[in-house]
Amino acid sequence: MAKILHLFSTHRCRIDKEEVVIRRIALVFGISIAFVAAAFAEPAPTPNHITSRIPRHPVQSTAIAKVGYSKRRHILEIEFVNGAVYRYFDVPLSVYHELMSAESKARFYDSNIRKHYRSALVRQRQKQEPAGNSRAAAQDYGAAAQE
Repeated sequence: MAKILHLFSTHRCRIDKEEVVIRRIALVFGISIAFVAAAFAEPAPTPNHITSRIPRHPVQSTAIAKVGYSKRRHILEIEFVNGAVYRYFDVPLSVYHELMSAESKARFYDSNIRKHYRSALVRQRQKQEPAGNSRAAAQDYGAAAQE
């Protein structure tokens, strides 16, 4: 049953056919397990998914609930009263300070941040309010931040 196999040297190796068959079966089994594991594994987060670790602080505003800023990365995050959270990139620290000291944060956002900085949706709106509510107009800020 054993076969002598000549390789590129003067050495001779004995390879048992049963051992070769067992190795091939183990290889096929291992590859099959890898494919099954990959099929049932949770997908990796897509590049569109953003996990925020920037702390946001509550603010007095009819449209904006919380604001956060990363000094190191120059990222501004705004959470709207409807629950939507947007991230704005390359925002100078001075713009963040001006937003925080603005009398009307919603007006400052509309004039100086929205459509002025590249943005990404962190979280979609969460809360639905009746149309007659005074906060209903504020919902438009979260929905229109990407426009």
